[in-house]
Amino acid sequence: MLIEEPDALAKTNRINLLFDFYEPLLTEKQRTFLKYYFHDDYSLGEIAAESGISRQAVYEHVKRAEQVLESYEGKLQLLAKHESRQQHVVELERSIAELAVGEDEKKRLLAAIERLTTTE
Repeated sequence: MLIEEPDALAKTNRINLLFDFYEPLLTEKQRTFLKYYFHDDYSLGEIAAESGISRQAVYEHVKRAEQVLESYEGKLQLLAKHESRQQHVVELERSIAELAVGEDEKKRLLAAIERLTTTE
């Protein structure tokens, strides 16, 4: 079954975000295969040739690493929490723009949001 292009892009983006959060928890082999496949856009065949293993073995390593990332996310919810915080920041910024206060007060509030988001 082929994944349609928008779905493939969404999946790649999700795996890359999960990778950013959970990379230290992966094995070296999982990190390597995921980087090659999702970051560097290598084909399974290219990774197989580079690694000296079969294309099927690469596929299985990549699939297993994806499952591990999803498992970590299921337990820790770091990506979900991050996305939720990002939505709250957008809502706060929109609300501040609509406030009937002076520009200095708006700048102070936006600076507070900036401090909160840069300490993650």
